[in-house]
Amino acid sequence: MTPESLFQTFQKNDLTFFSGVPDSTFKGWMSFLAAEHGRRLTQVIACNECEAVAVAAGYHLATRKIGTVYMQNSGEGKTVNPLTSLCDREVYAIPMILMIGWRGEPGKKDEPQHKKMGRITVPLLEVLEIPHVHLPRDDDEAAAAVAQVKRIAESQRTPAALIIREGTIEEFAAAKGGATGGQMSREEALQAIVDTLAEPDIVVATTGKTSRELFEYRVAKGQPPRDFYTVGSMGCAASIAHAIALAKPDRSVYAFDGDGALLMQMGALATIGYCRPANLRHIVFDNGAYDSTGGQPSTSSAVDFTAVARACGYPNAFTVRTASELRNVSAQIRHIPGPVMVVVKVRPGSRSNLGRPTTTPIENKERFMEFVRS
Repeated sequence: MTPESLFQTFQKNDLTFFSGVPDSTFKGWMSFLAAEHGRRLTQVIACNECEAVAVAAGYHLATRKIGTVYMQNSGEGKTVNPLTSLCDREVYAIPMILMIGWRGEPGKKDEPQHKKMGRITVPLLEVLEIPHVHLPRDDDEAAAAVAQVKRIAESQRTPAALIIREGTIEEFAAAKGGATGGQMSREEALQAIVDTLAEPDIVVATTGKTSRELFEYRVAKGQPPRDFYTVGSMGCAASIAHAIALAKPDRSVYAFDGDGALLMQMGALATIGYCRPANLRHIVFDNGAYDSTGGQPSTSSAVDFTAVARACGYPNAFTVRTASELRNVSAQIRHIPGPVMVVVKVRPGSRSNLGRPTTTPIENKERFMEFVRS
C-alpha cells in the first residue's frame, strides 16, 4: 500500500497525531509524515520511544483522542515501563495505537541484533496484554485492521498494536533532514579522525552506518578491525566508552556517536560529566538526520550539543564544520583533559555500496577485548 492510502485510512478513523522514532521497515511512511506535518497531520519526532508514548498520552489527556506511536520493535522493549506503569488499564487506562516495525521476523534474513527481538516481538506484546493485529498489504484489508485496532484501543482503553512487516508500506519521496552546514561527509570526517589516532587508542562506534564506515576503513588501511561496533543498542556507545575509559585511564578512549543516538540517551552526558573521565574523547557526527532509516530529520537542529556537554560537566567542547577545523581540533584534544566533546557537522547520506562488518558481533567483541587487554 502507499503511504497516502494508509494515511487516508488513519484520517477516516480520526488518527492524525503521530510521535515516535523512525524505522527502516516503513521508511516510506516516515517520509510521508515528515512531508505532511503541519498540513493534514501533526508529527512529534521523539528522541526515544518512551518519550513518544508519553507524548501520545499527553495528547489523549488534552483532547480525548488517540495518538499513534511508531517505532522499530527494538523500541517495544524500551517502552515496557510507560506502557505498564502509565498507559495500562490498571493504571491510567490511556488508549493509543502502536505501529511496530517487525525487524528480525522469524524466517527472514536480518542483522544479528534484530534476531532476538524479532523472535519475541509478538510474545512480548502478549505478556504485556497488548492486543495486536498484523497490518495487511491490501488497502481494504489494511483499512479493516486499522479500524479494528482503533475500536479495541478505544473500547478497552488500552494501547493496541499494528505489527508491520517489511515491504508492507511503499516508498515515498520526500525532503530529508540534514541541513547542518557541514562540508564533509560523515565518512570523510571519520577517516580524518582515525588517521590521527595513536596505536593504543580505543574506539567505540555507535550503531548503524558509523560502525560500518569505521569497519571498512580499518580494512582499507590494512588494519585488523579492533574497534567495538555497537550494533543495535542505539544511544549506548558513549556509555560503553565511558566505562572503558574509567577502567583504562592510561588509554585514550574515543566514542564515535551520532546526533540521533546522542539525543536518544542524552542523560548519559550528565553521568559522564559527573565522573569526569579525563581520557574520554566524545565525537558526535551530526548530520541532522536518521541516516540508516531513510534520512528523516532528527531534532538536532534545535540543540547546541557543546553547550549541553559543558553544562553537564565536560570541561571542553568544540563544534567544527570543515576539514581544516577538524584537523586542528583533533590534534588539540589529545593534549587537554577530558571528557571532551567534538561535534562534527557533516552532510547526510552515505555511499550506496557501503558494506557491513564481515565478522560476527562475538568475533568483534573478542578481538576488541584482546586489543584492550594488550
